[in-house]
Amino acid sequence: MMKVSNNQANGIHIAYIGGGSRGWAWGLMSDFALEKSISGKIYLYDIDFDAAKANEIIGNKLFSREEYKDRWQFEAVDSLEKALTGADFVVLSILPGTFDEMEYDVHAPEKYGIYQSVGDTIGPGGLIRALRTVPMYEVIGRAIRDYAPRAWVINYTNPMTICVKTLYEVFPDIKVIGCCHEVFGTEKLLVEAAKKYLGYPDTLRREDIEVSVIGINHFTWLNYASVNGDDLFPAYARLASEYAESGFNPAGEDNWLNSYFECSNRVKFDLFNRFGLIAAAGDRHLAEFVPGDWYMKDPETVKQWKYSLTPVSWRKEFQLRKKKEESRMLVSGEKEFEVKPTGEDGVKIIRALCGLEDLITNVNVRNQGQVSGIPLGCVVETNALIRRDSVSPIYAGQLPPELNGMVNRHANVQNAIVKAAMARDLEMAYRVFINENRMNLSLKDSRELFDTMVEGTRAYLGEYK
Repeated sequence: MMKVSNNQANGIHIAYIGGGSRGWAWGLMSDFALEKSISGKIYLYDIDFDAAKANEIIGNKLFSREEYKDRWQFEAVDSLEKALTGADFVVLSILPGTFDEMEYDVHAPEKYGIYQSVGDTIGPGGLIRALRTVPMYEVIGRAIRDYAPRAWVINYTNPMTICVKTLYEVFPDIKVIGCCHEVFGTEKLLVEAAKKYLGYPDTLRREDIEVSVIGINHFTWLNYASVNGDDLFPAYARLASEYAESGFNPAGEDNWLNSYFECSNRVKFDLFNRFGLIAAAGDRHLAEFVPGDWYMKDPETVKQWKYSLTPVSWRKEFQLRKKKEESRMLVSGEKEFEVKPTGEDGVKIIRALCGLEDLITNVNVRNQGQVSGIPLGCVVETNALIRRDSVSPIYAGQLPPELNGMVNRHANVQNAIVKAAMARDLEMAYRVFINENRMNLSLKDSRELFDTMVEGTRAYLGEYK
């Protein structure tokens, strides 16, 4: 049982769904190791029990080290009931399907001239991924309702908006927040603008920047940014103007060439120069939310905007084969777990919900009025004040009409695909599919593409009609 006293929270019970993760789970272990004020036990559930068992061994090895000793225990379990019963917190980070299905999501549309840099949130890939994800999240949502109805749920899985929306549909009283780090990269850009144009020292951190977040996940905007009372919009405007053509990345101008996840921020700067608000996600995500000819007409256009299309073949090599080998080495002791901060807010959120601190950060929750111009009940991304057992969204205002229309189109499509998936109705899903922002195809081609992509994910569509 969790006990909180003297600025310590002990005996915390966390259910980690997707507990065989070789990314988010290891990052969470690392952040927990660096935080001395909380401790407890983490139950790892995964449909790949062997992967969860490996993380049990890795986690317990880490927390047997003298500097982290006995703060956290890890146990792999073989059912949602065992993981969730008595949980104070639930962490969700799953891969909906396998990389084989994701290969269809991302690459099947290329035959029709539709390219996707990520393919997990919106676009044809995001919508087909949603058809797999929604049934899984219905099962998870019902299990949380039945075994851990008072737990706080932290979701990292994409498509974020669709995952969180499904949980609300299944269990309306669920205490869920969706967490995304995309805004943090933009805060780091604002740090660079403050140092470059306002004379701030190198000690300035992204946590020192105050922003107002408004939009939907991965198509999120900042309509306010300041530090120590200084308005950062003029400094950001100078950055966006000076580097509109060359791009700018604190890690190096051409760093985007060396990583599928880096960019030069040219898309972000162009959107600012067009609309006057700061686009708060990374270029790879932002490019998928606007018409395809803007930044993603073809691979050559992508190169001109200095970001990358992430091939699933790379994910299979790095995120599957190499990470699986790294897991084996960590389990055997051939390699020692490296503790380093991830920059994520997950552990800070848990601290705040335990009552150890107040925290303001961006979260994805249903619209209760914190965003004007987007229908109530839609899942939106804004800041929230997080404190003991409480998440209070902060009013963010309304986007300008030209942006509000773009955001609402995607919000409506995401709501509609959740409805189609919960009905297990492929014809309804197809009608949503052809309304997607970048589906500028004939009805014949759109039908052919939809059927091809559905066939590629057929193993996860047993209940669909």
